Amino acid sequence: MFCFQCQETAGNKGCTRVGVCGKNENTANSQDLLIYVTKGLSEVVNKIGEVDSKYYDLISNNMFVTITNANFDEEDILDKVEKTLKAKDKLIEENKLENLSDAAKYTSDDRDELKRKAIEVGVLNIINEDERSLVELVTYGLKGMAAYNHHANVLGYRNEEVDKFIAQTLEKTLKDDKDINDLINLTMETGKHGLMAMELLDKANTEKFGNPEITEVDFSAGDNPAILISGHDLNDMEMLLEQTKGTGVDVYTHSEMLPANYYPKFKKYDHFHGNYGNSWWSQNEEFQKFNGPILMTTNCIVPLKKDNDYLDRLFTTGNAGYPGAKHIEADENGKKDFSQIIEMAKSCKAPENLENTKIVGGFAHNQVEALAEDVVKEIKAGNIKKFVVMAGCDGRHKGRSYYTEFAEKLPKDYVILTAGCAKYRYNKLNLGHINGIPRVLDAGQCNDSYSLVKTALLLQDAFGLESVNDLPLEFNIAWYEQKAVIVLLALLSLGVKNIHLGPTLPAFLSKTVVNFLVENFNISPITNVEKDLEIITA
Repeated sequence: MFCFQCQETAGNKGCTRVGVCGKNENTANSQDLLIYVTKGLSEVVNKIGEVDSKYYDLISNNMFVTITNANFDEEDILDKVEKTLKAKDKLIEENKLENLSDAAKYTSDDRDELKRKAIEVGVLNIINEDERSLVELVTYGLKGMAAYNHHANVLGYRNEEVDKFIAQTLEKTLKDDKDINDLINLTMETGKHGLMAMELLDKANTEKFGNPEITEVDFSAGDNPAILISGHDLNDMEMLLEQTKGTGVDVYTHSEMLPANYYPKFKKYDHFHGNYGNSWWSQNEEFQKFNGPILMTTNCIVPLKKDNDYLDRLFTTGNAGYPGAKHIEADENGKKDFSQIIEMAKSCKAPENLENTKIVGGFAHNQVEALAEDVVKEIKAGNIKKFVVMAGCDGRHKGRSYYTEFAEKLPKDYVILTAGCAKYRYNKLNLGHINGIPRVLDAGQCNDSYSLVKTALLLQDAFGLESVNDLPLEFNIAWYEQKAVIVLLALLSLGVKNIHLGPTLPAFLSKTVVNFLVENFNISPITNVEKDLEIITA
């Protein structure tokens, strides 16, 4: 195997025997194969021109499956490979397509052959380092875009331009005669369409569940048996809350599902208790102490340690998968039956209390817009000097303590804008307020990063500035997986410069690509808190 798509990849070079995330080489290779056959399907779809939207859904879902920490189940991934091949072969036969690439022509229904092929189609099959770097940067951006696209699709929202861009771009990565300048342009286009996917998801979430509201969220445990829901899927959240009404079973969010507490539609459920636990990487201990069943709706699964015994309480759904965990499939109408989870919860003890903490969040763009007059007033009065976007991902890397220290040492007239699980490094620090405006404004999930873009554009408009780079705004982004990659590319597509990125630069960026990003966007790696604060506060 060879995988270097996440921030924690071994030695910041690449995982070659087993993934730091926990996936084994067979799972890693099967994911490479799923990407390969999805590129083949994309080529076929592009040649036909107009196809049923289910084929675009299949393409997005396949990309989502291969995101870090989403699916560890090799057999499930190979099932998806076979499903993709059958769909592709049917389209080829029905439309009598010819002159196809090897990826589009490839087919097999033999598992041993599929596993052999999987070894051949990995990342390293592109020899030129710069070409490989840009292809992977685009591919990882597409994975993040596909995740956002999927979440919007299941809520009934679609942008055909995004669908077609994902398919067309996947086909372009197959070409043998790749031009570096063309790949750079494709990278920028990926960021542009990533922003469109983020906007689509924001529209889907806010129209379906209401605009997030400023909300105080309880992190303590109650006395009732309960279900813990993790991941990112708000559609699953609504179905679970609806099916647990009147059952005596409470529902808690975990990690990136925390922002579900901010949506008005979910607040109407009396048995929606609050949040339990912290960032995704601490789930082994927290899931053990929860006592009830856990539903993983998307990525951010951590493999169980040997002394954990909650596998019989672990359920997956959607594109998530884990060997031995029970999987809940949707029916043909997208509905899911969570009754077996609910019945299990009734027989479980209440969660063990981890902490008695409350935090305030819900500062998505609609709420910030409502506060805009006050915010502008405080900036003009000199009470707010700068905003610092500290968004992105959390992780196990020891260097991530940097973000806690950085937040603690920021001047008291600086306000943090955040989205994603990176906030768990500082959202309980009690950093105070500036005349009633909290110094940490949490917009929500990594899926809600569009809110940070909207906030920046709102401030740009309020001050009548020509560029977002003229704002009193700094970017200190933490990345881990591929949704953070598409957020970064989206910011670059808007011309945002001077981004600090950490805790390390992506291993998949060649020196040439890094130099391009530095020269054109002044991207720089984080160093240490003192030095970076000196730069940001200058």
